[in-house]
Amino acid sequence: MIKTVYVSGPYSGGDAVMNVRAAVMAAEDIAEAGGFPFVPHLSHLWHIIAPHPWEFWIKQDMEWVERCDAFYRIVGQSAGADLEEARARELGKPVFHTMALLIRELRSHE
Repeated sequence: MIKTVYVSGPYSGGDAVMNVRAAVMAAEDIAEAGGFPFVPHLSHLWHIIAPHPWEFWIKQDMEWVERCDAFYRIVGQSAGADLEEARARELGKPVFHTMALLIRELRSHE
């Protein structure tokens, strides 16, 4: 059963704030469908207050990928999201590229 969903997608490519917004909006859809999203993009504020190199963030993200039941990928080019998705697949996690399919799966367990 899927409960926790890792939300992955572009962050630094393009407008970071708009990328954070896209991740939060995806999380809203997941939460409304009964899931519990994890949004690594929210570390944006942490990074503003206490900056770290990319390697720090990707290490944090990989730990959360392991802990979530499923993986949702927002469309867009992202080296970090590519690594996260590869890890989710390696772990045998369900990977979703469309919100409709993810929502259907979440609601099938209500």
